[in-house]
Amino acid sequence: MFSWLSGNKKQRDVADVYNNVIDGLKQTYRKKLLPLERTYLFGDFHSPYMNDGDFNAKPMVLLIGQYSTGKTTFIRYLLEKDFPGIRIGPEPTTDRFMAIMHGPNEQVTPGNALAVDPTRQFGALQSFGNAFLSRFEASFLPNPVLESITLIDTPGILSGEKQRLHRGYDFEGVLGWFADRADMIILLFDAHKLDISDEFRRVINIIKKNQTKIRIVLNKADMITTQQLMRVYGALMWSLGKVLGTPEVTRVYIGSFWDQPLHHDENRKLFEDEQLDLFADIQSLPRTNAVRKLNEMIKRARLAKVQAFILSHLKGEMPSLFGKQSKKDALIESLDQVFNAIHKSRNIPVGDFPSVKVMREKLGEYDFTRFPKLQPHLLEIVDQMLAVDISHIMKMLPKEEDMIKDKRIRGGVFGQTDNDPFSTKRDLTKEDHPATEEGWIVAQDSARYDSVFEKLRPDFQGKVAGNIARQEMMKSKLPNSVLRRIWALSDIDKDGLLDRDEFAVAMFLIDHKLSGNDIPESLPERLIPPSKRMDFRRDHYPSGGSGGGGQESSASYGGRREDPAASYSGRGEESGSGGDSYSYRREDPGVDRTVTSSSQSYQGRGGRSMEAYDPDQYEGGLGNFVN
Repeated sequence: MFSWLSGNKKQRDVADVYNNVIDGLKQTYRKKLLPLERTYLFGDFHSPYMNDGDFNAKPMVLLIGQYSTGKTTFIRYLLEKDFPGIRIGPEPTTDRFMAIMHGPNEQVTPGNALAVDPTRQFGALQSFGNAFLSRFEASFLPNPVLESITLIDTPGILSGEKQRLHRGYDFEGVLGWFADRADMIILLFDAHKLDISDEFRRVINIIKKNQTKIRIVLNKADMITTQQLMRVYGALMWSLGKVLGTPEVTRVYIGSFWDQPLHHDENRKLFEDEQLDLFADIQSLPRTNAVRKLNEMIKRARLAKVQAFILSHLKGEMPSLFGKQSKKDALIESLDQVFNAIHKSRNIPVGDFPSVKVMREKLGEYDFTRFPKLQPHLLEIVDQMLAVDISHIMKMLPKEEDMIKDKRIRGGVFGQTDNDPFSTKRDLTKEDHPATEEGWIVAQDSARYDSVFEKLRPDFQGKVAGNIARQEMMKSKLPNSVLRRIWALSDIDKDGLLDRDEFAVAMFLIDHKLSGNDIPESLPERLIPPSKRMDFRRDHYPSGGSGGGGQESSASYGGRREDPAASYSGRGEESGSGGDSYSYRREDPGVDRTVTSSSQSYQGRGGRSMEAYDPDQYEGGLGNFVN
């Protein structure tokens, strides 16, 4: 008779079907989380209710700093062009919040129009009043960078209480609103102005709950010498440690983000590497946009549940008739004890509770007797959302990430190509990587590598042993783990020796790594010497390989076929044992050797016979680089 109960439960355990992750988050929020938030006044205490614009919004980068630290210049550096409404100067020039967004035409839209646009994510800013909206605007322009991200420029933070009062709106509250919705928060410091004013300290205290989003940039570092930079960096870390109050060391990016000549360029390589790391972090924002929104949704749901428990608990503690105000004051005063009681009774992690200080300030404005009672069915819906719907949406993430794995920010400062001479990173797998007519990218430096190879006195085969190559490779000062990977990639025929071409590949990979690039997992075909590609394809693709019929590969002795120091006598004569014999001559004085493959021995000068390479007995190869 109660079959309808089990039917409802089965229906609740089945997740809805969504087109994509963002669509799933929007529907899940509206149907299951928003009712709980509205019932327990989540928007009044924590964060305004979300609309479709919040979910559809592009990743947002928020820039914060004191005046004249280079926030607007940083944006111009990213875009590589001016935007409508830009003002740059040594004085506090930016007196408003400005959202730099993509649009078909260059125009400026005032804040009041943005706040009532349902397709934008700024509707909740109406709560800060007209005084703020008159100081907020959006700058639209057709720029490829803005197709992927939105940039938020902010007024410079000043010193003293007087400037804060004269702003006419809740400046710190607005920054907190943007910080909660930003995907990345960049705090800029000037190398000449490391002091953290009172207002700046308050701002950092508000946004530090979003610490995982914060990136710190020490700008204008080219204006000081290396010795001064070292001292400035230490002073900045000391100041930040006092404000952030965390034991973890905060990552600071050092650079000079403008398009003017560097005053002190001895740290150019450092600036380039730091810029590369920061821009790689920004580049990842479009690809991980859905993941971040999903994470924020989960955090919001957990906080909404805690909000429900807090308000219902406070209502339950209130008297029926007399002493309501005194009881309210007592509950606010002992709010930390209230949180602890809820933590123990509901088994809620302490980290899920909001700030006691903030809650005390906001609770004072409300009548606790009007708070709603606990409604278990709303909590059950949210629990089902976290257990079923969110789990279903998470399963969609890998497929969606595969679809956008090549999505990257293009244009502006991100518009560098992989083969331009000023790129700080080179990808050996790219087809547009510089190469010769043969398609061998090592050939451009082969003459330099050959001169080093000859100094190592290769043996009669035109090869150097592993222990000899090891000594040359160790001069790079790279770790043994890296050199072992380079050796494994360079020893193409896996004989524990390096011929001329293999040695050139090894040295090329070493130079590639020393230039700040990564070593590929496998050897790209454009890095394989032309003389070895037939054997390489036969070994790695047996079904489609060529070279049958006993044909000797040109890779066997010394590498490049065009080597004038070596000649082959052809296929050779049949030996008595059925093997092939080859006459190999190298233009060294007094050297004439005949190689007989069937006997697997090499006849050298004076009739001395040398056994062929045995990988189990040879001391070279990968063993040379064992830590």
